[in-house]
Amino acid sequence: MNQGSSQWVVEAEEVEKWFGPAQVLKGVSLTVKRGEVVVIVGASGSGKTTFVRCINHLEKIQKGRIMVNGHLIGYREARGRLIEDSERNIARQRREIGMVFQRFNLFPHLTALGNITEAPVQVLGVDQATAQAEAMALLTRVGLGDKAAAYPAQLSGGQQQRVAIARALAMKPTLMLFDEPTSALDPEMVGEVLEVMKELARDGMTMIVVTHEMGFAREVADRVVMMDAGKVVEEAPPEIFFTAPKSDRTRAFLARVAGALVDEARPAI
Repeated sequence: MNQGSSQWVVEAEEVEKWFGPAQVLKGVSLTVKRGEVVVIVGASGSGKTTFVRCINHLEKIQKGRIMVNGHLIGYREARGRLIEDSERNIARQRREIGMVFQRFNLFPHLTALGNITEAPVQVLGVDQATAQAEAMALLTRVGLGDKAAAYPAQLSGGQQQRVAIARALAMKPTLMLFDEPTSALDPEMVGEVLEVMKELARDGMTMIVVTHEMGFAREVADRVVMMDAGKVVEEAPPEIFFTAPKSDRTRAFLARVAGALVDEARPAI
């Protein structure tokens, strides 16, 4: 695993993405330092999920570039042009990036333990005994040490999402991407997933989190990024983002989605 010498884990420069005639990312740039937690917020359709999927090359970009740990993701440079890389190289790059989706996407025929050991054994070549020991440690870490033999259908939504987080961590990523990981959960199950994510942040995991959980953003984020209509319209530490946002669009979003009280009298910093 190449962590590189740079302080930047993610360097996205002027990323543009189209779906047919619709441009959904319009020159998005973002850098994320090692150990930093960046939370991306914005209304539905603002491009948040698409951007995060581009970081993992689950979506191809048309312009710009994305680097993770100092190397291009999804592309290689040849004669000054970016050419899509081979599937083998892309798969190798993805090993450094863990991703947790809205839906849990667990293998229904495998136990919680089996879901976590599958990739280390099949992709990394870890022996079964070592993979199982590490998987049990991860299940314990996410509070599910007693659910190793349970199948997904026997677990609550919150428990399944915690298994999904453990599964991503089993690949020992240097970057974790979360795409609205609590949006498919019943309200009473949200807290248990957020608590695992808070613990990862406290342990120094580099994270990009797309979420509508403003309380999480206030408590855990080093920076909050606001996206609107395919662009980054504002980014700031949470203590500034939630109290003195510069953008009218951010103010409107916070008032509508977060119910946040923005101090209109306080000058923007």
